Amino acid sequence: MNVRIPFPGWYVRCLTSICLLAIPALTASGQQGSVVAESVAHSTGKHPLDPAIEMARNSLKHCRENIRDYTAVLVKRNRVDGQLGEMTYANVKIRNRKHENGQLLVPLSVYLDFIKPESSKGREVIWVEGRNEGKLLAHEAGFKNLATVKLDPTGYLAMRGQRYPITEIGVENLIVKLMETALRDRKHEECQVQFYRNAKVGEELCDMIEVVHPVQRDHFEFYRARVYFSQKHGVPIRYASWSWPAPSDGQPVLEEEYTYLNMNTNVGLTDRDFDTDNPNYRFW
Repeated sequence: MNVRIPFPGWYVRCLTSICLLAIPALTASGQQGSVVAESVAHSTGKHPLDPAIEMARNSLKHCRENIRDYTAVLVKRNRVDGQLGEMTYANVKIRNRKHENGQLLVPLSVYLDFIKPESSKGREVIWVEGRNEGKLLAHEAGFKNLATVKLDPTGYLAMRGQRYPITEIGVENLIVKLMETALRDRKHEECQVQFYRNAKVGEELCDMIEVVHPVQRDHFEFYRARVYFSQKHGVPIRYASWSWPAPSDGQPVLEEEYTYLNMNTNVGLTDRDFDTDNPNYRFW
């Protein structure tokens, strides 16, 4: 079941406490939304990131309390060792980690079925927290599918071409990472924050936050980052970040982007969805 999250009152209060704008803003799909608020200074005694941190905190609470699992098409590419990799597409099934009274009741569970590029099409990967000796299970497609292999998620083979291990996949982990970064950046100034209402990821309406650090400093991870919170699901479905403009052309350098398309939440995933013996999968 999908849950539509209304534009929250606390967010409206954050926006009306700073100056309102009405200039056009490009969305992920190239269409236009509008900037509903901008914060660039400490004139109110608060940091420009405070409304974004509160938005992320409420999204994390909603995710942990209301989203058990979801399916989507994960589209991603990232830069590793200075090289921007190919755009990859994979059908994903993710079951969120659930605790009760300090006990892990449901482990974070992940299934990936790669769609493209052709070099990875047909590859399947399963990782379940605390199972299979902590290893991910994977196989290649076609004639390369000689056997299922077990890999250390943080080892060389599993991390080849990746910035983060599979153990950090998913929107809940993304929100946690965003909050950690924002709380660290909050210790410093030189931070510009804009909020965009009705930005689009594909056809899905989102509330987008853009953060810019105009001056390159060692304590900042990026020049510009954009996070798109789905109005339908209440969680971020797209994240992209750029490093500071290159001297050659003055353009920001894309470092990473991750998008969850066609998300469906609370579809009732079970252990069978994360089992190599599932007859719908191609594991040997």
